[in-house]
Amino acid sequence: MEINNIGNNAGVIWNALNTNGKMTETKLKKETGLASADFYTALGWLAREGKVNVVVETRCGKDCEYITL
Repeated sequence: MEINNIGNNAGVIWNALNTNGKMTETKLKKETGLASADFYTALGWLAREGKVNVVVETRCGKDCEYITL
């Protein structure tokens, strides 16, 4: 995997979050259409740079994790 591809995929994730707001991991992965390895590598890149956050919200007694900018 080339570093340029990781950066491009990180941009795809960032743009999806910027457009749609917070999303679950499953929804974000589906929205981006990235393969699992590409998705998680790019998400890790963004997390390492401090550009995404994971927030937990309780809804109907269940904790839900969301990825946000």
